[in-house]
This record gives sequence, structure tokens and C-alpha cells, in this order.
Amino acid sequence: MADSCRLWYTLNMKKTIAAILIALSATLFLSPAQAADFNPNYIISDAEILDYNALTLDEVKNFVASQPGTLKNYVVTEKDGLPPEVGTSLSATEVIYDRAVANKINPKFLLVLIQKEQSLLTDQNPKQSQYDWAAGYGCPDGGGCNPRWQGFYKQMNSAALQFYSYITEPHLYSFKAGQTYTFTNPYGTISTDNVVVTPANNATAGLYNYTPHVYNGNYNFWRFWNHYFSRFIPVGSLVQADGEAGVWLIKDGLKHPFLSRGALLSRYDPNKILPVKKTDLDAYSKGAPIRFPQYSLVRSPQGDIYLLVDDTKRKIQNLEVFRQLGFNSAEVEQASSEDLAYYADANPITLAESYPTGALLQDPASGGIYYVIDGTKAPLIDAIFLKTKFKNQPVIKSSANELASFEKIDPVKLDDGYLLKAADSPGVFVISGGRKRAVASAQVFEKLGYKWENVLTVNPRVLAQFDYGEPLTEEALMRE
Repeated sequence: MADSCRLWYTLNMKKTIAAILIALSATLFLSPAQAADFNPNYIISDAEILDYNALTLDEVKNFVASQPGTLKNYVVTEKDGLPPEVGTSLSATEVIYDRAVANKINPKFLLVLIQKEQSLLTDQNPKQSQYDWAAGYGCPDGGGCNPRWQGFYKQMNSAALQFYSYITEPHLYSFKAGQTYTFTNPYGTISTDNVVVTPANNATAGLYNYTPHVYNGNYNFWRFWNHYFSRFIPVGSLVQADGEAGVWLIKDGLKHPFLSRGALLSRYDPNKILPVKKTDLDAYSKGAPIRFPQYSLVRSPQGDIYLLVDDTKRKIQNLEVFRQLGFNSAEVEQASSEDLAYYADANPITLAESYPTGALLQDPASGGIYYVIDGTKAPLIDAIFLKTKFKNQPVIKSSANELASFEKIDPVKLDDGYLLKAADSPGVFVISGGRKRAVASAQVFEKLGYKWENVLTVNPRVLAQFDYGEPLTEEALMRE
């Protein structure tokens, strides 16, 4: 390939990406994403605590039955505060469900509360006192539980009523949303550490009213909630927490924040962003940020210059290669080690590289199209790639001799996050972790926040490229 053609293509691709960003930037505003694994200012949303339809009775029973503790076998009777008009006995799970729904509190919340207070989901040999004071209601830090609220039924009923009041009548209580408090005893024991907290909502303030400790209490609640009830988010998903502007990529078990519009829009379709609850997102540790747009030139702290292509960084061999490929030194941005940590190392770029940013070449004889980069050519086996992965990328008419100079490799695959169905089958799959995961039902599809208009119908050969992963079922929506 002539140097002039190589230079034209490299510059043309950078201009194409820039034009796309300008066109899209007005459609989405991103502020730098922020998160800590545990945020004492925001532990759970008001809506989640009040979601009393979150579980059916059977789902409560099945969840408790799956836990190692003996709560699944506990029978609540009059000695546990069961009112005579209710009957002679109910299972503990029936009481949890009944009191949650009656008092408009999420049954998941009561389940986590009794684990936080008395370990009843996991304790295989609990004392009677653990059932008697299951939710810790009426038991102040100083000791001396009030016998008025002794018994499993009373504990579930009173705790549910109390938290409903915290959210609907917040003015009645000491800790309030939007006000700042300093915890001089954040662990619930003698401590010299101070923690400053400004509850972001009534639910978080309510948790501090119930247990006025940051860590020995509310951190544990957060930890159990995320362990048991945070929603599973498929690998490769773009997500945005309710009420926040930041967008994240779920990858390698971590959440990676996009720090600029360009970093997002140059590689991903913003229509595929999934809405998630903040507590679901908080269950993931923060990974390396994604700061730079596709095809950015960046300089490392060591002085090396890299071209960023997809999830890789390609070192430009030397300044002579940089110059002859037509790159502009004014376009090189400084990158920190943290910025570069997201990108895997790929082969260096030398003068032998025809298309450093990758290109689509068409076979003059067959009409087939290949993606060419780093001395290789990967065939496109479906026109869907021209509408998705390589949208707006020009197709170059090549020659037999040029194509023969590249090593043929496996066909191009679609990336994580795509929703696909074969033309000859109604089943929908999500590509996640390099595998195809069947979505079990329309209900699961919608719970995950997917949009039906984002499902692509493809040649069965496209789906056949992927091994099967675990199906996405109702159970898979909970984190393992």
C-alpha cells in the first residue's frame, strides 16, 4: 500500500470518529462517574425499602430454604407474639411476608435486617433469644430489651412499621436526609476515628436512626443486602444508576467509569445503556476508568506513545514511525498509569503496519469483506457487522495481492453486550463474557432493563461463533 493511501486512511478514520462524536455529544451529558464500594451517605434507596411486592410468599420461602440457617424450620406461635386472631401458628417465612406486605415494606429488607441483627439466615444453632429479638427492635445499645416487643411476630411487625415511618415521617426522627453528622464512635465500640455522614435520603437516615453506627451495623446491612439481593448485571453491560449521570461498563467483575462523552460515544451505542439501582451498582468494585475516545494517541508516564484501539494499547515503535504514519504530535494526550491500566498490550505499530486503526477491505473477486489490522484479516460473515461494530467505517476496494499479504484468522465476532436472535429461532441471547446466554423469558429480559428494539436478528452462523453460557433466569438476577 502506498504511503499516501496509508496516511489518508489513518487521518480519515480519526476525522470520521470526530464527526460521530460531534453529532452524538448533544444527546447525552456525562459527568465523571463517582463511587466508593461502601458509601455511608447512601446505603439503600427509599423505593427499595418500600417495594413490598418485591417477593412473593413462595419466593420468600425458597430464599430462606436456600440458606444454611434453621429459620426455615421455625414455627411462630403465641409465645412469639402471634395474635390469637391470626391463628395458632405460622411459619417464620409466612410472618416475614405477611408483616412486610401489611406494613408496605420490602420483605427482602426484613430478611437482611434479621441477618444483620441476629444472623438468623445462616445460624444453624440459634438461641431462642435470637428469635425473640430477631430485628433488634426495642433493644438499645445500652442493653435492656423492652419485653413489650419480645417475640418473632412482634419484631417483624414493629420493625416494618418503624422503617415505614422513617421514610414517610422523617421529621419525627433525629437523623435526617441532607443534614451532616459526625460519628465519633463509628464502629459501635470505643474508637477515636471520626466519620462524617450526610444521609442522601430518608432510607439511609432511617438506618442511622435504627442503628447509630457507620460500620458495626450499617456497613453490615449494606454488605448483606448486596450479597443477597443485588441484581446480577451481565458482563459487557453499559449501566447508569437511577438519578445519576455517570455511565459505567461492567467488565472483569468490576465497574469501569467513563470519564468523557468521547470515550463512550466513540465505541458504544448510548441506546444500550441499562438503568440499574444504585445499590446494585455499588455491589461492584471500581475498576480502571475509561477516559479516552477510540483511536486516541496517548503518552505514558514513561514517555512511550500508544494508539488506543478498542480495549488495547499499541505502542508506536519510534518517532520515525509516528511521523511517517502521519500522526500529529498536537493530538497526543498525557495518560496516567491508571488511565492505561484498562487497556491490554497489543503488538507494537511499525512501518510495516498498513492500517494501524484497522480497516475494512473488500475482496475484488468474491465481494467478501475483511477486517484488517496488525497483519491479519478477519472475515465478516454477516452484513450486521457493517451496521453495528463497523458502523460508519468505509469499505475499501482491495486487490488480490494486498489481501494475500495478510494472515487469515477467525471471523469477526460481536462484542459483549449485544442482544441477538437467529433468523430461524425466536430465542434471544445476550453476549456476555464472550459467551451467548439465553434470556429465559420476557419477564427476565425486561427486569434486566433491555429494550426489544435493540435485539438484532442475525445469520445463525453469528450465534454459532459463541459457546453457550449459563442461561439468564430469575435466579441469575441475584448475585452469586
